[in-house]
Amino acid sequence: MRGVRIRAGAGAVCVALLAVAAGGCRLVPGDDDDGRPVRVGTTDTVSALDPAGAYDAGSWALYGNVYQSLLTFAPGSSTPVPDAARSCTFKGEGLRTYTCTLRRGLRFANGHALTSRDVKFSFDRIARIKSPQGPGPVLETLESVAAPREDEVVFRLKVPDATFPFKIATGAGSIVDSDAYPADRLRKGDGVDGSGPYVLAAYRSGASAELEPNKRYAGAVKGSASKVTIRYFADSGRMSEAWRQRSVDVVGRQMPPADLADVSLTDSGVRVSETAAANMRSLVFNLRDGSPVKPLAVRQAAAAVIDRDALARDVHLRTVEPLYSLIPRGLTGHTTSFYDLYPQPDPGRARQILQRAGVAVPVRFGIAYSRGAATDQEAALLKEQLEATGLFEVTTRKVEWTAFQEGYARGAYDAYCVSWVADFPDPETFTSPLVGAESALHSGYESPRVEKLIRTAQEHYQRDRASGDFRNIQRIVAEDVPLVPLWQKKDYALSTSSISGAEYLSDGTGIWRLWRLHRI
Repeated sequence: MRGVRIRAGAGAVCVALLAVAAGGCRLVPGDDDDGRPVRVGTTDTVSALDPAGAYDAGSWALYGNVYQSLLTFAPGSSTPVPDAARSCTFKGEGLRTYTCTLRRGLRFANGHALTSRDVKFSFDRIARIKSPQGPGPVLETLESVAAPREDEVVFRLKVPDATFPFKIATGAGSIVDSDAYPADRLRKGDGVDGSGPYVLAAYRSGASAELEPNKRYAGAVKGSASKVTIRYFADSGRMSEAWRQRSVDVVGRQMPPADLADVSLTDSGVRVSETAAANMRSLVFNLRDGSPVKPLAVRQAAAAVIDRDALARDVHLRTVEPLYSLIPRGLTGHTTSFYDLYPQPDPGRARQILQRAGVAVPVRFGIAYSRGAATDQEAALLKEQLEATGLFEVTTRKVEWTAFQEGYARGAYDAYCVSWVADFPDPETFTSPLVGAESALHSGYESPRVEKLIRTAQEHYQRDRASGDFRNIQRIVAEDVPLVPLWQKKDYALSTSSISGAEYLSDGTGIWRLWRLHRI
């Protein structure tokens, strides 16, 4: 996902556990916080309130609270459990038919009944609308959806895909009211008609979202929930200032590196939650015709001179770790494929690569980037590293987030820096969406070898058996260099001592559990 969270080691998941079933639970408003909402700050952006139109961390964080999916992830677990569904399982042989039975009596917050018709409608419209910024890449193995009975949904897959249950537990599986959303276009306005734990009571784009417990919710979430106000900050500096003034009770992504480096675990007034997150950042290249970085030698030369240690040390103050692979450390199949081929910054080798390919120097290209912590400094250091070799002339450009997504989707940038956060706890989330045929990065990269390995990895019911396929994918990506991994980071949530539950905002499953926040 452009732009949350996964536990180290969570990739070794046995999906044999996915024949799941559960009873229903009701969420009730909390009575321990005297009616005051818990105030949460983030720099994430909500690109669209319609789940057919967004595939980014900020949007999906909100979706997990106001929409319901068939499956979800329990806190600390890497195996999907039923939410809107009562049970789900693969049927027959070959992992190509997945069937879910809905809970009884489901209703949207507006009072409309939620049936299999709405589930089918929700998935069908994603495929029909096919938004460039939408979640289509997550569902690229889905062929069709049927609703043979009011309480039954049947998914037919194009190819065997053991990770499909993980995928429908994400924001891509958000269920919308078929009577309230257009079938062939995105819904306009600031309204949401979902069946999640919360109701969106008020929303100001780019500023705030006010959430109130949904009394009609029936699913995996149980217990009580407090009102929550999310404040969206334009940059990490402004969020940091709001945190210092305590105008927010909780802050998540992205605090400035200096602030994170100064966090003291002994501060009695602050609670710190830290997760070894699969949150990575990469320099992505545009491989379309006419791009100055389309020649393989140009990309390999760039990979040979980028100094990740300097980025981690000088820009991010060691709050990130250098990354040398497509799949972050801690996940099944992780390798150091880029380190194996480009172990140290080596301008001399980069020059030889370009000379052998007959590429004239300096190679001129641009790097675009958008929001995040220390992105200006990061882009400046990348430019400095590349230009110091005398082999490149680089321009950098900061772009507003929505325009940035639209820009790289149409190939407007030679290269761009983007963060990618795990959609679900499996290495698949770093392969198919990033380097597969239907890549969400829209880089123009195509590799029949990688595509074949992606399909083979999806066939493994026991996920640790796919580790060899993942290692081979990373090796090929390091050779082809459609992107250069830069770093991975831990996920942090800070809260005042008067708030409990902030650790559930980053527990490794990609679900932003705002309903676990309470005033003490």
